Amino acid sequence: MHPALWVSKTGLSAQDTNLATISNNLANVNTTGFKRDRAVFQDLLYQIHRQPGGMSSENSQLPSGLQLGTGVRVVGTAKQFTQGNLQVTDQPLDMAIDGRGFFQVLKPDGNIAYTRDGQFQLNSDGDIVTANGYPIEPNINVPDNTTHITVGTDGTVTAVVNDSANPVQLGQITTVDFVNPQGLQAIGNNMFVETNASGAPQEGDPGIDGLGAIQQGMTESSNVEVVEELVNMITTQRAYEMNSKVVSTTDQMLQFLTQNVG
Repeated sequence: MHPALWVSKTGLSAQDTNLATISNNLANVNTTGFKRDRAVFQDLLYQIHRQPGGMSSENSQLPSGLQLGTGVRVVGTAKQFTQGNLQVTDQPLDMAIDGRGFFQVLKPDGNIAYTRDGQFQLNSDGDIVTANGYPIEPNINVPDNTTHITVGTDGTVTAVVNDSANPVQLGQITTVDFVNPQGLQAIGNNMFVETNASGAPQEGDPGIDGLGAIQQGMTESSNVEVVEELVNMITTQRAYEMNSKVVSTTDQMLQFLTQNVG
């Protein structure tokens, strides 16, 4: 295969993956707590025809040599954990983390997942759960005849039961942070799980030791910037077109050789 065809093929594949990343960002522009992805590119191996620094004569060296690249690949996608805008909902069980940190969610298999989506609800047992019915960890149970729920910025949950003048403390919501949040594995449903790359979760009370404070009656919107993604999409499209042009030009060169050289 002509080297230029292979190189342009890798460029087309990489830009196709980049466009898939951008499209996922745009698809989740209204997903609560969503964090945008950015494709990370890396050039491939080089064919060294003349070694840089090699001796061109007894007393002289090659200043740069001759190195031919073999293309590009997408080596990874990086989550951008920048803060999304906080939107007021006035729903007592809606919570947003203003700063670093994740809510803890107990999955059906008994493992803990982590999320920035604070759209919580009550199940039939009075437990505070996610939209999929997974309880938060540590579990908070709201008793019957509760007329008002208050969640403090430090995660303290209190409630007024039976119109009593003295609120009852129901529990404490704790959040966790990671040394490398980008190392978390996204599993869908607005949730992440721990990996070796993320490090172990560091649990604490919201608003303390670098953890963000909890804001009740708010949700964190997606951090996707539509205009930025549209610009990235145009740039990706142009890069795809240029790599396609390389394929077309190489084909024309090969066609010229087969027709005129013989």
